[in-house]
Amino acid sequence: MTGTSQRAVIFVEPSLPSALRPSDPSPGYASDGRAVLSPGIAWRPPVKRGEVYEAALSRPAIIGIIDGYFEVTPTVWHKEILWAMAREIYVYGSASIGALRAAELHTFGMVGIGRIFEAYRDGILTDDDEVAVLHGPEELGYPVLTEAMVNIRATLDKAVAEGVIDSVAVTRLTERGRYLFYKERSWDAILQLAAGHDPLPRLAGFVAWLQRRQVDQKRIDGLEMIATIRAHLAAGVRPLTVSYRFHDTGYHRAAARQSALTPKL
Repeated sequence: MTGTSQRAVIFVEPSLPSALRPSDPSPGYASDGRAVLSPGIAWRPPVKRGEVYEAALSRPAIIGIIDGYFEVTPTVWHKEILWAMAREIYVYGSASIGALRAAELHTFGMVGIGRIFEAYRDGILTDDDEVAVLHGPEELGYPVLTEAMVNIRATLDKAVAEGVIDSVAVTRLTERGRYLFYKERSWDAILQLAAGHDPLPRLAGFVAWLQRRQVDQKRIDGLEMIATIRAHLAAGVRPLTVSYRFHDTGYHRAAARQSALTPKL
């Protein structure tokens, strides 16, 4: 690969909360989710605007995006992803903000992985808050405090497939989940709302099932992306060729200068 190293930078947390450990700065994941050593992969916390640009400056072969900030912190910019790919760097996205950006940029060469990406790409999902969660700070390991709507949908799909609830109950529970602001969205809150409209005995079996059968689709998709990147690195990464010509606009140059001037902690 022209001027790049055979390594990857992956932005993760909180979808895979055990990704970063002080005793093991470069862990990856086995198929069952156990952390394992992954030489050649550098792990980063949730991505902010400008950080894909910064990662690309170090010329990795691959950049992977799972989690990222939004709302109060500037979100990763489409232009910086396009800039990285124009520099022959593969960019993968999955699970959370990575799935959103991959759905928006897959026609330009960004690689999307997983069920969540496919749902956004195909227009089944459209709202950003489907993947949004409230989480704690870095010093506590980014603990997830609410439930992502994509995980709620996946869990309800599984419940129907296993005959625990019917499609009518799924529709009602989905509506309750969508009604809640993402910072207040949890199974307890959904079930409390549902209890006002459905007899409790009807939900009792589902509540018991829920304790052991919840689906973490974000984790599933994130693990799939990491496994795909590891396989790509192991096979050897050829330069990425894109079909577009990157236009270095004044806005992009201003954003790049701002990124260079921002103090790094």
